[in-house]
Amino acid sequence: MRRARYAFGLKYVIVIADGAGDLPIAELGGKTPLQAAATPTMDGLARSGRLATARTTPAGWAAGSDVCTMCLLGYDPVRYHTGRAPLEAAASGVQAGASDWIFRLNLVTVGPDDAGSPDSGLMLDHSAGAISDAEAAAIVPDLLAHWRRDVPELAERLTLRHGVSYRSILVDASGRRFDGVVCTPPHEVPRQPWAAHLPRAARDDRDDAEAAEFLRELMLSAREFLPGHAVNVARRAKGLREANMAWIWGQGTKPDMPSFESRFGLRGAMLTPVDLLRGIAALIGWDRLEPPGMTSYHDNDYAAQGRWACDAIDRYDIVCCHVESPDESSHQGDWRTKVAGIEAIDREVVAPIVAKLRSLSPRVGRGTGANAGADDGWRLMILPDHYTLVSTRKHDATPVPVLLAGQGFAAPRPALAYAEAEAAASDLHIAHGHELMEFFLRHALPDPRRG
Repeated sequence: MRRARYAFGLKYVIVIADGAGDLPIAELGGKTPLQAAATPTMDGLARSGRLATARTTPAGWAAGSDVCTMCLLGYDPVRYHTGRAPLEAAASGVQAGASDWIFRLNLVTVGPDDAGSPDSGLMLDHSAGAISDAEAAAIVPDLLAHWRRDVPELAERLTLRHGVSYRSILVDASGRRFDGVVCTPPHEVPRQPWAAHLPRAARDDRDDAEAAEFLRELMLSAREFLPGHAVNVARRAKGLREANMAWIWGQGTKPDMPSFESRFGLRGAMLTPVDLLRGIAALIGWDRLEPPGMTSYHDNDYAAQGRWACDAIDRYDIVCCHVESPDESSHQGDWRTKVAGIEAIDREVVAPIVAKLRSLSPRVGRGTGANAGADDGWRLMILPDHYTLVSTRKHDATPVPVLLAGQGFAAPRPALAYAEAEAAASDLHIAHGHELMEFFLRHALPDPRRG
């Protein structure tokens, strides 16, 4: 029988509104998207529950969904993180040896070489105009075949597998090492000269320099090949952005992570449209659920995610529902869609989840003030994994606003709404993001004496 370390019979739900945190935006009257959005369910939870902040980006790390999601799920990146791409590879069952290096490959749009164009030489779109699965799946095998013709000495031990939309996984089994190579995520350099951010050696070392050159040659070879691909010819004719370059980044080797159940005694499930979180779920032993119509963008079927999360509550101890759309709209600098996405999360995901949780106990919701939620048979946590700023189109390491509701989560002075400023004014600030899960499950931070 499974040994439970946490309250027997409680149901736990996490909603990750990816990249929802932001700074005030002039077009929103100086409000953030969270403040401007109509979110009556989350605001109601803030009044009966508790707000906090959590630093999901450890000191010295970049704010990325790989690091931040590991943190908020209770896994210290300092201990478990080997790179972003290996986490994504786990989602699709990519086979890699212990010494193989795994990379993320984005199909991206870069500006023309024409010096007269205002877009010349710039990174225009990290997602190649949100290229479809079908289009990307047609490009990826042709790109690998091109490499094997054009640079056979480099491509001999490469495998390339399409993931979701613009995302693919590249594995190098040649024995090269890439731990001394700096690879920049394409979403971190919007409208910046892409050539200045090609892979480079982190130190004055011959092997590192050769490894960086290997990656640059692959990327520049793709830059020559992709504009003439039939998919891009068709996209060009429709006025869509082309997948005219392959951007390689996020390298690492296969990680070794203990299961969530072995650590916390709870069986979990993940609903997410992206391979990164699917991979993390696979590595920690969670089931992965795939609602129809779930996407990374605002065409996502939010209602389907909400329904499937509600159904999963009956079958699992802990359910995590990850919605990607606020992050993608932020990367496009689109504050209108970001606000609309946050409102859809509140209406179509959070509201039905709250209704489901409240149906689990006849006493839920009857308390007021300090007693609110004291007898609930559930706990709910809502948060972004990181900020993604509309103004810069980049991730930001500001501690994220966390909403905690359900059993035991009643603040001495309840907030009026769920937003960044309200969370920053709260009395709870978790400095080490990987301790947030322990607080959510136990309503206490871990004892440092336990090691």
